[in-house]
Amino acid sequence: MGLRFTKMHGAGNDFVVIDRRSATAPLDAALIARLCDRHRGVGCDQLLTIEPPRTAGSAFGYGIWNQDGSPAGQCGNGARCVVAWARRARIFEGASVRVDSPSGPVQAALQGEGIEIDMGRPDFSPHAVGFDGDRPEATLRAEGHDWWFGLVSMGNPHAVTRVDGVEDAPVSAVGRALQADRRFSDSCNVGFAELIGRDHIALRVFERGVGETLACGSGACAAVAVLHRQGLLDDQVRVTLPGGDLHIRWSGDGSPVRMRGPAQFVFEGEIEA
Repeated sequence: MGLRFTKMHGAGNDFVVIDRRSATAPLDAALIARLCDRHRGVGCDQLLTIEPPRTAGSAFGYGIWNQDGSPAGQCGNGARCVVAWARRARIFEGASVRVDSPSGPVQAALQGEGIEIDMGRPDFSPHAVGFDGDRPEATLRAEGHDWWFGLVSMGNPHAVTRVDGVEDAPVSAVGRALQADRRFSDSCNVGFAELIGRDHIALRVFERGVGETLACGSGACAAVAVLHRQGLLDDQVRVTLPGGDLHIRWSGDGSPVRMRGPAQFVFEGEIEA
């Protein structure tokens, strides 16, 4: 039987979106991996499933699945895409909606050409990141250099380091090395941030279960949270990723992080399941 899908992207971070509101059985990991495959499937960084709401007051829920079939807890670019998909499908009306992400409810607002997502409060506790340590930081010796990483959870685990220039950063080598570090109970997403100004950073992210992507919404939030906490950034920051810009607002500890950016439809189709 054919499986209907929608291809979308947020700043180049691309997704396959599947409506699973009436599904009776979960997608298996092998099928997810095949759909994500850029040679034998549709091709995407992650697969998103539209699901029934899980809490009262939410319009719908969604799942996030990595290329290897493993589940993910949060994805900022994916959140914007499922909200745009649901708005077009008339699951909700109006300019704002609450939806159930895998890591809990999030609030979204449509703003002109973009969508703003309330990504929740960053959690800097090592436990939230699944890190075996007593401080929200890690060091790693890799590529002949000692790397310092600030740790934070945005519903999924992130490790962020500063670099002089993102273009020359050894993202793949160092990202893989840190993800394999046994101090992390379930690996992590690794961000490499270049400080351009107090209101602007450049960023590359090596995602858990995916590899480097053109953009990472939760990674952008994590980078701003880590650098803001060090006193290096203002409350509103433009984050330039290889796929485009995201706009992050955070006023410090105790406040939620808000992320604004695009969500675009690419094409729709049907693939043999």
